[in-house]
Amino acid sequence: MITKPIKKKLCKVCRLIYQPTRPLQSVCSPNCAWDHAKTVREKAERKETKEAKIKLKTKSDWLKETQTVFNQFIRLRDKDLPCISCQRHHTGQYHSGHYRSVGAHPELRFDELNVHKQCSVCNNYLSGSLVEYRINLIIKIGIDAVNYLESKHQPKHYTIEDIKTLKAIYKEKVKTLTTNII
Repeated sequence: MITKPIKKKLCKVCRLIYQPTRPLQSVCSPNCAWDHAKTVREKAERKETKEAKIKLKTKSDWLKETQTVFNQFIRLRDKDLPCISCQRHHTGQYHSGHYRSVGAHPELRFDELNVHKQCSVCNNYLSGSLVEYRINLIIKIGIDAVNYLESKHQPKHYTIEDIKTLKAIYKEKVKTLTTNII
C-alpha cells in the first residue's frame, strides 16, 4: 500500500511552515506543543469561568444589562433628534430619559413610547424637565399615546428568560441601527 506524503502545514503557535510527521500534528516542535496545550487549557478555563459567572447572575443583573442595551437603542433611534425636553442639539452627553420613571412605573421601563433621547442636564439636574418633556412628547407621539402612558398599567413580572429575550431583541435592534448608519 502506497501512502501519500503529508502536506506541509503552518504551525499554530510560531506560524512557521513545517513538515508534519503525523497526520493530525498541528505544531512544529515540542516547545510549540507545550505552548499550544497551555493556550487551549487557558481558553477552556476562560469559557468555564464565563459560564459560571452567567449562572451566578441575578435577575437584577440581567435587568441592568438589558436596560443598558435598551438605552443604547433609544439613543441610536433618536440620534438625529434634539433633546425631548429642551429641544436643543449640543455636543454634551445624552441619556435615555423616561417620561414615567422606572421607580414609579416599572411596567413602562422598556416601553419605547415612554423613553426618548434627553440631554444629561435635563435628565439629571432638572429632574427630567417633565413639563417640557410632556409638551414635546405630545408633539412627537400624539396626545393618545401620552394619555396611554399616563393611564394605569398592569404590573409586569419579568422572568429571567423574559429579560434575556428582551436583551436579545434590543441587541438585534441596535445591530440593525448601527449597520444602517455605516
